[in-house]
Amino acid sequence: MTGSGLKQKVARLRQAYAPHEYRPLGGYLAAMGTYGAVTASLVGLVKATGRPVPERPAPSDVVLLAIATHKLSRLLSKDAITSPLRAPFTRYDHPIGSGEVMEQVRDQGSPTRHAVGELLSCPFCLAVWVATGLTGGLVLAPRLTRLVATALTAVAASDFLQMGYAVAQQAAEGGHRKE
Repeated sequence: MTGSGLKQKVARLRQAYAPHEYRPLGGYLAAMGTYGAVTASLVGLVKATGRPVPERPAPSDVVLLAIATHKLSRLLSKDAITSPLRAPFTRYDHPIGSGEVMEQVRDQGSPTRHAVGELLSCPFCLAVWVATGLTGGLVLAPRLTRLVATALTAVAASDFLQMGYAVAQQAAEGGHRKE
């Protein structure tokens, strides 16, 4: 098949997949390929260093990494302070409270740029990457990874305590919050 024939086939596939909306399938393929390469690199590094892979992760590690993954994913994808990391791929829309912002993916540019914008602004999407990194860290540098995950877990717990405090304070004031 010629290069132009392949391009036409891909264009027809893209049109058939999402006839009324732009979906950057090529960008998604690039993101999946990058994820696969990062994961394969982690596996290669584990094998090269001879680090033992646990047959079964400890339940405490699963809980620690789950909470740390949640927090780091939100920090990277929604926190106002980390917006410079997302700015090349997203556009600020509005604040959503608790130091977080809503951003829109930039549609101009390459399909890869669009896909990266979706990844960086979606805590659910980013969580897969974060969990993979933390899990790799747990095998390659368990003490350091547990320390970092503990800090992120403490911040997540603090967030929920801050929100609970704000709700309790608002209730104590009769539903009227003073700014």
